[in-house]
Amino acid sequence: MATHEDVEKGGVRKEAGKVPSPLYPQHEGEREWVPWIVPVFFVANIAVFVITMYANNCPAHTRARDGKCIARFLGRFSFQPLRQNPLFGPSSATLTKMGALVWDKVVHQHQGWRLVSCMWLHAGVLHLVANMLSLLFIGLRLERQFGYMRIGAIYLLSGLGGSVFSSLFIRNNISVGASGALFGLLGAMLSELLANWTIYTNKVAAVMTLLFVVAVNLVLGIFPHVNNFAHIGGFLTGFLLGFVLLMRPHLGWMERYGMPAGSPCTSRKCLVYQWILLAVALVLVIVGFAVGMAMLFRGANANDSCHWCHYLSCVPTSRWTCAN
Repeated sequence: MATHEDVEKGGVRKEAGKVPSPLYPQHEGEREWVPWIVPVFFVANIAVFVITMYANNCPAHTRARDGKCIARFLGRFSFQPLRQNPLFGPSSATLTKMGALVWDKVVHQHQGWRLVSCMWLHAGVLHLVANMLSLLFIGLRLERQFGYMRIGAIYLLSGLGGSVFSSLFIRNNISVGASGALFGLLGAMLSELLANWTIYTNKVAAVMTLLFVVAVNLVLGIFPHVNNFAHIGGFLTGFLLGFVLLMRPHLGWMERYGMPAGSPCTSRKCLVYQWILLAVALVLVIVGFAVGMAMLFRGANANDSCHWCHYLSCVPTSRWTCAN
């Protein structure tokens, strides 16, 4: 995965006028943040999973014909039989009770809070570990450079965007996980690179690496039991929010700190194209959420308008089907 370190180092040689340091240069008025919101999200996800497993209580709620609980020495924290949950986690009934995303409950029972609660739940230990490693790897770097408010907002709004987008296409399955929020951080990394194009070296390689990482993860999302619509919705939301929240001064503005006193320098902190990207992205985010929410609570089924879109989340083969 491309990181800001890869983008900014520019190899061994320092390219004149470009950012070579492993992190953003901390000029006047800038700071390197101490991450705390990402660690809070990390702890919160683990705490919610522990609470979910406590509520699940496999030994008390699983019948003998369903199979044996996994890791029974954990007592009520033991996992559901593998035939019910191969990810080493709770039952679908427990996830639903704890706040999983269920279209019918959101639309017909007015439980809109599930659009947010589902992003704190995970289907199992394997699901949780994969997402939390990604959160630490991506989130800590971004928070050091942009602060807790912007990264926290992107994470939460991307998770919501993923939930809304998912609900427009998936009606008969439950959905849980922080994947939409994590894909939002990936999208924000890409748009931040494009918006702040002038301050980077090795930018083409960085863009291609990021696109490759995103493409691989989206391709993995076509396997069954993976909600790729949440990935796509979260990525699009984060991509747009990156233009809005992660804009930085252009190269000419940053170089003025290294110029001799009295040297002519630009008075514009950001370039025109950056402001245009910000304005367009902000409008698209607002319109996207408004239209998506309106369609969702009216009970609209996006599959009626896009008959092939279901293949974005699952492609049937001779080895598996995409049945519920």
